[in-house]
Amino acid sequence: MNDAPHYDVIVIGTGAGGGTLAHRLAPSGKRVLILERGGFLPRERDNWDSTAVFVKGKYRAPEFWFDRHGREFPPEVNYYVGGNTKFYGAALFRLRPEDFGELRHHDGISPAWPIRYEDLEPYYTQAEHLYRVHGRHGEDPTEGPASAQYAHPPVEHEPRIQRLSDDLEKQGLHPFHLPIGVDLDQDADGRATPSSVCIRCNRVDGFPCLVRGKSDAQVICVEPALLHPGVELVTGAHVVRLETDPTGRTVSSVVARLAGGEEARFSADLVVVACGAVNSAALLLASANDRHPQGLANGSDTVGRFYMRHNNLALMAVSREPNDTQFQKTLALHDWYLGADDWDYPLGGIQMLGKSDAEQIHGEAPRWAGAVTPDMPFEVMAHHAVDFWLCGEDLPLPDNRVTLDGDGRIHLALDESHNTAGLKRLRHKLQSMLGHLGMHEHHLLDHSLYLHKGMPIGATAHQAGTVRFGTDPASSALDLNCKAHDLDNLYVVDTSFFPSIGAVNPSLTAIANALRVGDHLLERMG
Repeated sequence: MNDAPHYDVIVIGTGAGGGTLAHRLAPSGKRVLILERGGFLPRERDNWDSTAVFVKGKYRAPEFWFDRHGREFPPEVNYYVGGNTKFYGAALFRLRPEDFGELRHHDGISPAWPIRYEDLEPYYTQAEHLYRVHGRHGEDPTEGPASAQYAHPPVEHEPRIQRLSDDLEKQGLHPFHLPIGVDLDQDADGRATPSSVCIRCNRVDGFPCLVRGKSDAQVICVEPALLHPGVELVTGAHVVRLETDPTGRTVSSVVARLAGGEEARFSADLVVVACGAVNSAALLLASANDRHPQGLANGSDTVGRFYMRHNNLALMAVSREPNDTQFQKTLALHDWYLGADDWDYPLGGIQMLGKSDAEQIHGEAPRWAGAVTPDMPFEVMAHHAVDFWLCGEDLPLPDNRVTLDGDGRIHLALDESHNTAGLKRLRHKLQSMLGHLGMHEHHLLDHSLYLHKGMPIGATAHQAGTVRFGTDPASSALDLNCKAHDLDNLYVVDTSFFPSIGAVNPSLTAIANALRVGDHLLERMG
């Protein structure tokens, strides 16, 4: 490995950003090296076992980070080819046009992006096609204009969710089909056809897909990229630092610790970091040297700062009638995304979650004392469960940040209560409607397993914002092409670049931006 050849591009990470970028570059004939900290996730029965995945955390990284008080916590991170997309729910939303501008919230301002929705729109369309997104543009009243309809029709609601959609419409609301990336062929009744890869199961949110029916970055991007002769992948390669030449303007070596414990150096004309918002910031900070004493790309002292992860609630309601739905993640509601009649600030959005089962509810039982009663045991509650995800925007605060201690361990400071008033109002709106939606009004229970055992700081699935882009080198780390202001050949293409996060899942924006940056790199390389 120490005699590794020189590459045109090194991509560090294989998730929504890095995997997509590698896919974009692969047909060019350039020599592209992909470095991935983890390996390929094994396809095994435990992929779909709730106890293994949620209760035991079998696939979570066996590591601890530290909060601002020095207390350790287990982060919700997974190191595999495909990154966190192996476990995401594949909800692939565009940011709203308003999210690209300055938005006033109850607790502060969500800053404007240095590019507009219109700049990213063509890449959103490409991203939706690449990741096989099913949906229907025009249903969501808050969405921006689209240059093309989704390539795949929406995933049809099963009967109980169709009744929920109808009941929401009777309340004067505008439910819509959730845009989701799956390899699904449906018949006229919405059932998966015999040739469909996706089988419309109840193992979507938080589970790796055993049948490869979910549009994750491994399946969609990394494996197809590796079919091109110039593309190589090294797994088990944990990049620990980036070294620069004597001028400090060029990354000259990428230093990785390999699976056997030895270090190896790799070099390329261009280096792209895509390790996830926390680990990308940590890598840049760990690469401090005489020319960059605060870390690479950190002349503005913004690297690690402005961390975001959404203000989220995962909730379970109890339907009066049985809910036999298998594939529940088909509906969303954005009527209060930008505000409400009784609230001048954004509240966020409501989505369906994957369907709860008895094992998940059993895992929640210690926190649900009094809710699980003898007349409603786990199996009965699971049969009546209807699961919701509430997503509100958190604001980019400079003191919400990633730092490293003297031993290189990650510390994550986070004000968990900031800008949560809108999300609390959104929960109240959902709870107040339950009686009209055929559900028990007083049963709306917190799903702590989806939010990492009730530890909000550990819920890092939507992490973003630690290496923001902008036009001013004094207040941002990256330029508009996501190149470091301070270096000539260093780029960052995961969700780190977000200056704000909106209130929708960030993956599609990371994918679209990776396609955009990929076009820039192809033009730069000629």
